[in-house]
Parts: sequence; C-alpha cells; structure tokens
Amino acid sequence: MSADREASHDMTDRDIALLLAEAADGVEIGIAPTQAVIRGGRRRRTRRWAIGAAVALALAGSTGTLAAAGLTHGDGRGPAQVATRPPAPKPRHVNQPWTSTLALGTEHDKQWEVDLQVWDAPRNRTEAEAQYAAMALFGLSPADASQASDLIGRTSYFVSRIYGDADKPKTVLFDTVRHWDAMAGKDIEAGAVPLTGNTGPQRLVIGQVAKTAREVTCRWKDGTSTVVRLTTDPGSVNMGDMTIRPADGSPVNWFVCLAPKDTAYKSVEVTR
Repeated sequence: MSADREASHDMTDRDIALLLAEAADGVEIGIAPTQAVIRGGRRRRTRRWAIGAAVALALAGSTGTLAAAGLTHGDGRGPAQVATRPPAPKPRHVNQPWTSTLALGTEHDKQWEVDLQVWDAPRNRTEAEAQYAAMALFGLSPADASQASDLIGRTSYFVSRIYGDADKPKTVLFDTVRHWDAMAGKDIEAGAVPLTGNTGPQRLVIGQVAKTAREVTCRWKDGTSTVVRLTTDPGSVNMGDMTIRPADGSPVNWFVCLAPKDTAYKSVEVTR
C-alpha cells in the first residue's frame, strides 16, 4: 500500500474494497482498551489514548515557551510587509492513510515492526462514510466513533505491532482526536506493550514527543536504561536502530525502544 497515493473523496465503497481488501486480510485489533496514567512535571490536558493491550501509560511535561518575533522596517517604523506566496495545498489522506514505519528489529530470528497509520479528518459526511468503510476493510475501529459522521473533523491514528511472518498486525495504540494536542519541551505520551501476544513483560515502548525533543530515556525494571535520539536520517529506518523520528501526517515526533530480555518497562522521559 502506498502512503503517497490518495483516493478520491467521492469514490464508492466498491472502489475502496478493490484497493484495500487485500490489506484488510490478517489485521487484528487488540483486546478492550485499558488505561493507567502517570502524571509528572507541568500539568497539561491528558488526551485520551486508547490502548489495545495490557499497557502502562506515562505522561510527563515541562513548561515550554513559544516566542514570536516580527520583522520590522530598518527605520523602526514597525512591521514590514513581506510578500509571500500561498503554500501549496497539503495532500489529504482520507480514504487511504499516511503510513510510516517507526522501528524494525529482530528477536529469536524473527523480525518485528512498529507502524503508524494517520487518517486525515473528513470534512463532510461523504468523506466520513468513505473513510469509515475503508477503516472497516482494514479491520480498524476508530476511538469514540460508533458511526461515520462521528469522524467529521477528527483525525485518527493507529499504531500496529507485527512479530514474525505468521503474526497478524495488532493495533496496540489508537485514538481519534479533533485537535491533536500540541507538545513542547519535555511533554511525552508513551505506552508499553509486550513484544508478542497480549500478555507477558511490557518491553516495547512506543510514544510521542515534541518536535524539539532530542533524546528520550527508557528505564527498565532491572536498573538499566536505553537512550534513543533524534534520527539524522528521517528517510530511512534501519534494522535494530531505535530513534526519535517524524511520521507522515503527524504533528509530533514518535519513538520506539525495546527492553532487554528478562526485564520490562519502568519509566520513560525526555532527557534532552
């Protein structure tokens, strides 16, 4: 499936089915959502983050500052008028999501993968119905959306985990939001899930951070830690390389880290 090609907003359900039926085969949604939140640092609104497996959530933050500087005339007469060209319209992915690979790795000679899908917000009922049908073909159920019209004006994202050739993609983190929370400073939202199955040690940590974050530290129950840093090559994902990276369609950066065998998630924070 190409994340660079957008289906027309008025395409029929049959057209969507022809495009997506193959992708729908083998997609698995996790068990009923559970959620536990730990708060720290600056108080900020907690976005509901639906979880598709047994998960530990962390939320932390620090006060961030946003400054705006205006251009002025050289003689100090105030803001100068700057001629600008309207930006080109951003392509919209309503019936076919933006898709990004966040991390790749191997364990026990099997490859695992973490992917992110972002579905742009439908603008009207026609777009919403087409998107709802497309998600259904993927086996996806958007959060808090019992009918297509609930998706109007709301962006949906789904994080899936795959382990081994025989494993079905499992949605482990997902949400549908009208406004994606702005993140700044040391703000972080992360979920910890097992690398395989629904039970077992929560070793795989997946999370969101501000675009300014340069380093995240994942701490494990055995006293060790893993540091992931902002990627220097956003266009590629290397096997076993845990990084902070941008994702298509997302206003925040994402990271993945994996605990060593025989231990599990303890805490996570932005450290730089």
